[in-house]
Amino acid sequence: MSINIGDQLDHYRIDSLVSSSNTTSTFRATDLRTNQLVALKIPHPEAESDVSFFDRFRREEEIGQTLSHPGLLKLHLSEHPSKTYLVTDWFEGQSLLGILSQERKLSQERAIRIAIEVCEVLEYIHNHGVVHRNLRPENILVGAEDRVKLTDFGAAAKEGSPRLTFTSLAQLVGASAYIAPEELSGKRGDARSDIYSLGVILYEMLTGVTPFEGSDPFDRLLQHPVPPREIDPSISPQLQEVIYRALERAHKNRYASAHEFAHDLAHLDQVGVADRIELRDWRKNRRPGAGRILLYAALALIPILIFGLLLYYSRH
Repeated sequence: MSINIGDQLDHYRIDSLVSSSNTTSTFRATDLRTNQLVALKIPHPEAESDVSFFDRFRREEEIGQTLSHPGLLKLHLSEHPSKTYLVTDWFEGQSLLGILSQERKLSQERAIRIAIEVCEVLEYIHNHGVVHRNLRPENILVGAEDRVKLTDFGAAAKEGSPRLTFTSLAQLVGASAYIAPEELSGKRGDARSDIYSLGVILYEMLTGVTPFEGSDPFDRLLQHPVPPREIDPSISPQLQEVIYRALERAHKNRYASAHEFAHDLAHLDQVGVADRIELRDWRKNRRPGAGRILLYAALALIPILIFGLLLYYSRH
């Protein structure tokens, strides 16, 4: 069943296409019973036949029914729908991905403000036994005064529910810039995995790049990212420390909760800066050894030597 602008799906009129992925399309629509704007998330026909996808889609609906928070889109239940789709409140805003695409990076004040907003939503869902597992800029909507809404709970894990996995490696790698190391290793993520993802997003908002930009997704299991202050020296040591705490490779070393993450962001003056191995390794790798210094010096002397020889022969 193809959906076109102007079509009517049950009592919803399709007004415009908002976004599209490999498996779903999201439309702005009008509820003809109330004349209110809503968002319709509709699976592509080929995706509906995928049992794994269908389970995740239903899981998203199930989770949406149990959660109610200003930072989440309210789910509307449809009686006897003619096809599979989800209906939520319409939110007038832009995805964080769209904002970063336009501005590349944000001011520190705005990046911190958005991160704290996301932390508040994460704290709520984590306290209700839900882990998002797919937190990335396209799933964060930003509206007036930088109020945020988290979307797309299709990969979410709910406490007590059967484990859900990605259907293919391609799908995993497609989101890998924000996925925590333990999830890349095939382990089930928990609340601290979402904290890692938000740490990546905060790093990107402040520097304009992700921590392992252009690298193999599994580099995060072995390497440290470029220190944020090396990219933008205006980032304070305290803010860099907060990012490092969120990006700890071992999940047990990260912030234990989104509340702790938000507290440090709101009180940077109270954050102690650790003597981190990440920074020592980075400085060590950047510091040229004695052999390299001699090599650079020799290369620099070659043009001088050639010029001297040419000058000597020109006079004789």
